[in-house]
Amino acid sequence: MHGGGIRRIQVVDSHTGGEPTRLVIGGGPDLGGGPISERLKRFRTEKDYFRSAVVNEPRGSDVVVGALLCEPQDRSCVAGVIFFNNVGYLGMCGHGTIGLVASLAHMGRIDAGDHQIETPVGVITATLHESGEVTVNNVVSYRRSANVSVEVPRFGIVCGDVAWGGNWFFLIEKHDFELELKNVELLTQYTWAVRQALKAAAITGDHEQEIDHVELFGRAKTPGVNSRNFVLCPGKAYDRSPCGTGTSAKLACLYADGKFCQGDVWRQESIVGSVFEGRITVHEGCVYPTITGSAFVNSEAELVLDPRDPFCNGIPA
Repeated sequence: MHGGGIRRIQVVDSHTGGEPTRLVIGGGPDLGGGPISERLKRFRTEKDYFRSAVVNEPRGSDVVVGALLCEPQDRSCVAGVIFFNNVGYLGMCGHGTIGLVASLAHMGRIDAGDHQIETPVGVITATLHESGEVTVNNVVSYRRSANVSVEVPRFGIVCGDVAWGGNWFFLIEKHDFELELKNVELLTQYTWAVRQALKAAAITGDHEQEIDHVELFGRAKTPGVNSRNFVLCPGKAYDRSPCGTGTSAKLACLYADGKFCQGDVWRQESIVGSVFEGRITVHEGCVYPTITGSAFVNSEAELVLDPRDPFCNGIPA
């Protein structure tokens, strides 16, 4: 915290399929006006202490994703949002958007229907259903490269697809691991090693952007579900939800392989057993995924930032 007295931050906590979202609704930093993408840059360069204070220990944990509620520049939007985690910022977050919509409904700010939300990667539309479920219409998603091989120390050659779903992913179908909670430590070691190997080999997304999510797929445990996944997020925590952007990247790869079409439904299960439903709309050759899931508010709180506290700004991850 930068000088001054005690600061109070109002938050609404929710979880989407087990994955937490902490929405900052009051007391956030002044990032000025302009597009959300520009405000994210100011957040990163000038106010990063606030990110750490909200989501890092001792107030948060590695798994918490933060969401800063912003006034949208686009007046057709009900809200603007910047997503962040224990190590940095996210262009888009599927589970976080579902949590944002559920939180706005809990606060009485929106009713059932379609709502536009301004994110750093563009305006997206989310639908709040009467049931409480939320459908997120994500940004254009696509496979950049198929069957990319990388040498991973201790694990040998690993093959996967590079795809965009709002974040950059390396998607791996063939591996020797069982996607069970009892194997989380080994799965984390493996996917983290893959991520480091991708970086060392200069395998990137567009414009040399780092591939900071690694996603494994396996057989689903629930009848009627297509697949189970394990997703390692940028801060080395795994996603408890099926991952909205990761499911979007998966749908783009399935479409590219001719295995998924408009009108089909893909049910993606997380390693904790929660499920998202994915669909696509194809327009002029571009794939626009929609992800449907549920979020539940589990806390309304006020965070206290005391400048006397040596860990006021969090413990860096």
